[in-house]
Amino acid sequence: MSTRVVGWAMPVLAFALGVWGNTGPSAWTDEIVTMDVARRSWSELFALLGRVDAVHGLHYVLMHVVGQMTSVTEFTMRVPSAAAVAIAVAGMVWLGRMLDGPKLGTCAGLALAVAPTASRYAQEGRSFAFAMAAAVLATGVLAKVLNGDDRRRWPITYAVLVALLGWFNVMGLLLLAAHAITVAWLRPGRSTTLRLTLAMTAGIAAVTPLLLLARTQSSAVGESPPISFGTPLALFSWLLFPGQDTLLTSFKYVLIGSALIALGALVVRRRTTPPLIRAVGVPWLVAPPALLALATLAQPVFAYRYLVFCLPALALLLSAGILALPWWARVALVLAMAAPLAFSHRAIRLEQSRSWDTLAVVRILRVHGEPGDTVLFSGARCGLISTAYREAFARRADLGRSHTAAEAGELDNQPADPATLTHRLQDAPRVWHVTCTHLSSAARPAAEQAATAQEQAMRSAGLQPSRHFNIRGIEITLETRPG
Repeated sequence: MSTRVVGWAMPVLAFALGVWGNTGPSAWTDEIVTMDVARRSWSELFALLGRVDAVHGLHYVLMHVVGQMTSVTEFTMRVPSAAAVAIAVAGMVWLGRMLDGPKLGTCAGLALAVAPTASRYAQEGRSFAFAMAAAVLATGVLAKVLNGDDRRRWPITYAVLVALLGWFNVMGLLLLAAHAITVAWLRPGRSTTLRLTLAMTAGIAAVTPLLLLARTQSSAVGESPPISFGTPLALFSWLLFPGQDTLLTSFKYVLIGSALIALGALVVRRRTTPPLIRAVGVPWLVAPPALLALATLAQPVFAYRYLVFCLPALALLLSAGILALPWWARVALVLAMAAPLAFSHRAIRLEQSRSWDTLAVVRILRVHGEPGDTVLFSGARCGLISTAYREAFARRADLGRSHTAAEAGELDNQPADPATLTHRLQDAPRVWHVTCTHLSSAARPAAEQAATAQEQAMRSAGLQPSRHFNIRGIEITLETRPG
């Protein structure tokens, strides 16, 4: 079998891994928002984007189209991300071939295809897999130009890909700093540098309207972990296995150690590998996280998921390092990583692998619910669970909602005023109080205050807790009337 056939089998493998078991994990906060937005009308969608979350607008439009063509489910919202990862893997095969021939292309494509973090975001109904695909293709076009291909179509293609990268994830534009370092590293000549600079400028100009609008919507930015001396290692580990608390510590050490050995081999045997690999891969892996960490000093924006587009750089460098080893060392390294990778893939497909176990909520209400039951949600965007799983909540009135998120043009349902809630509770025989506890530090105080007010209202209405369920990220209490 030719290396070309094997190389192009890699995106097929990536797509298969992305689709396999993608309905197992529960939809979490942001995915539930995607499902809600995908069901809105075009007017409701654009009303939302004019107020908040425009940075995800292109992805929302695509998911709305998918929802109109098929249906809005976890599966249909996640499959496009699997396709995006497959495109990224195909781009890695192409890029690796340009940098050092078919072996590197196949190895880099395989490394990205089997990376647990790639599969994790292939199984998420958000825009980050699309940004990764755009980053890989843009880097491939950059390498094409730096290799001496002076056809006019490549700078135009590069500008388009930069624009797509920015529209899918504005943080992805940090890749341009890495590309600038690559150009400065290789010194391709004034003409090539000018063509690439103009293409970069055109791509950024196409994203400028989004950047200006996003400045007014900073409230939609999620929580950011603090920056410390351990952040580089934490990010490196996350790129290898995406924050899986179910993965054995020994397996984590094996993956980290194996990756460090491969990168060490690339450093030790750097004279045997083309310099273009390091010139492309190192800035791509290092510059965007470093710049995002610096930006966090002004505003907390350092979230690992914003840097998924750097994962292909790690796959490229690891592949080059593995190929620099003797054949027996390659075999030993691959065998050492096999079991940790397998268990890591299993971990990301568990129902409780996301921050909210929403599938457990649906299951509990189906098993323990009765006709006439009502629900009361507490916590930012918690009420959107009823939108994501419409069938499960079709006959259960949401007592705490005045207007849906779609009606209000917001990301969250609008709460009913205290008097309305008290009136509704007076006639409710059984209330399922669903409290989402996995919240950002900014959202937590308001959520706790709202939950306390709801509990007081239920006590005033004569309701008492009779059953309690504590699941990942969510607490559920059945409130009933004594006797």
